[in-house]
Amino acid sequence: MQIVHIDEENWFKDHPSGVLHFQHLLKGEPESPDNYMYVLAKQVGEWSMPRHRHNFEQIRIPLVGSNTTYGRGVELKEGQIGYFPEGLSYGPQESPLTDLKPGEPLALALQFGGSSGYGFMSIEQRRTAMRELVEAGGKFEGALYVSPEGRRQWGLNTVWQHVFGERLKYPRPRYQHPVIADPKRFNWLPVEGAKGVDHKFMGSFSERGVRIEMVRLRPGVRWTSIDPGAHRILTVLSGEAGCEGEDLRYLSTLRADAGEQLELTASDASETEILLIGLPPVVLPEAASQEYDVDPDPDPNQPVHIDSGF
Repeated sequence: MQIVHIDEENWFKDHPSGVLHFQHLLKGEPESPDNYMYVLAKQVGEWSMPRHRHNFEQIRIPLVGSNTTYGRGVELKEGQIGYFPEGLSYGPQESPLTDLKPGEPLALALQFGGSSGYGFMSIEQRRTAMRELVEAGGKFEGALYVSPEGRRQWGLNTVWQHVFGERLKYPRPRYQHPVIADPKRFNWLPVEGAKGVDHKFMGSFSERGVRIEMVRLRPGVRWTSIDPGAHRILTVLSGEAGCEGEDLRYLSTLRADAGEQLELTASDASETEILLIGLPPVVLPEAASQEYDVDPDPDPNQPVHIDSGF
């Protein structure tokens, strides 16, 4: 069990735009196809990104603000939950502040290795690789990497190959569009065998079976649960609860591993609502799918987008 709380003094400027600041909540194992990164993002200025894609999966939840669009009519509004499949192009992203003040827009984002088994390159791996490539005599010019011999290469592919020893590939998307769920339109249903506990099940995705749901605890209710096949990430969205002697409040986040028993007790003062994401292990097939794309080396005279990792 791991429990983390928001620390207002601990924000990192990890996004290349410079206007998204992150709290790193939970991380997986970097060398595993199950690796992931779960962050809270705070927007302090307007930003945009061109249309792009990733070789990993994403779940995004805007907590404050409906200020980001994802191109082709895709808009993720405050309180909705978006699932972005691996390999699927989306964007351009546009994120004006509208009527919000800098620092007010907040969103949760989970990035994780998909069913393809390509995994997720951690921010630490990326930073280390970029530093080592520069120390070896190369340099980064925007989206491109210039080798010591002067060869211009797509920066992300160079970084990926440095970390994993192979060229970056994108799985062809299993879904044609991002999936947007509006929790307000789902019904609360009772959790079997747990009096005073309800949930909204919003979907399970790909052959991995990643699932997204909301859990509601009535005041004073104790909920004991276990999942033998997946580890779970839970974030308090409203109310308060206790777990292993710690008080959980707004945006407190915990991870329960597969087979680990979870015990939460809601405050007597109000109901507690929790976002729950279940992450079963990636199961690799006997024969890997050939349904993937490899980006060609870019034309050095054309602008190229480098995958930002967010």
